[in-house]
Amino acid sequence: MKLNTRSILKISLPLLLGVFLVWYSLSKVSIEELLIYAKKADYTWIILGVFLGLLSHLSRAYRWRFQLEPMGYHIKLGNSIMAVFATYLINYTIPRAGEVARASILTNYEDVPFEKGFGTIVAERIADMIVMLGIIAITLFLQFDFIYGFLIEKFDPTKIVVASVMGVLIIILFSRFIKKSNSKIALKIRTFVNGLIEGALSIFKMKKKWTFIFHTLFIWTMYLLMFYVTSLSISELDGISVGAILIGFISASFSIAATNGGIGSYPLAIYAAFSIFGIAEDPSIAFGWIMWASQTLMIIIFGGLSLVYLPIFNRQRTKGF
Repeated sequence: MKLNTRSILKISLPLLLGVFLVWYSLSKVSIEELLIYAKKADYTWIILGVFLGLLSHLSRAYRWRFQLEPMGYHIKLGNSIMAVFATYLINYTIPRAGEVARASILTNYEDVPFEKGFGTIVAERIADMIVMLGIIAITLFLQFDFIYGFLIEKFDPTKIVVASVMGVLIIILFSRFIKKSNSKIALKIRTFVNGLIEGALSIFKMKKKWTFIFHTLFIWTMYLLMFYVTSLSISELDGISVGAILIGFISASFSIAATNGGIGSYPLAIYAAFSIFGIAEDPSIAFGWIMWASQTLMIIIFGGLSLVYLPIFNRQRTKGF
């Protein structure tokens, strides 16, 4: 299969960016200093953070079955779990290739048509995005005074007001253009937005919608808790505020989309968020690397085992569990 320039760039750019950000973060805090923090860290909290992350992934695998049942597919929980872990592992190599692999696993082992399996993955991403937007909204509400004060201190208030008004006007004009235009780009955007809305509303048409919603909230609660409890492993972060945890979590979550699995970008995103609260550079970056490394190690272990055991499991097992 030949790779065109666009495909090569999609694969290589995140990897190159990740390598650069790893170098940049290590220029801020040396490997020797990171090792000191790693040795001093309280591994009870790190292990608990890994456990909470594991629970979130298991919940995601269990939740996926609710989306497939209305279509008449009752997949084995084992296949769902291994497909989820394989997704995370593969995403460390090629961005978003894991989602394709996840749908393909269902096609190969559960006879679920690829487009249907992939459609459920898109729908669950919409649910996750809604929860993430909710977390951002709650953070803005709880930390409004702090964020407002920070912006006023760093930027000219007049420029903030002008930029806000301009931003609203641009959104309104852009929305009107998209609604009326028949260009290919406008049609694609309309289709995408309509798909998001339809996907979000389809959750409420699900037979087990409340269980689905519970697991969605549970997944993100575990994400937040694993972030918080892992921060407790660094003594220099004792007494860290809720606001710093929330903004750090949001920043770190977005960093995962920047590079493969957040390599390089994850620690720097946490440092950027924590610096707003006056938290020192060294422990911030050290925490970012410990957080990223512990969760990545868990994914490598369980993802690797999943890829190896999937064909064995489906050869030996004839009944779901």
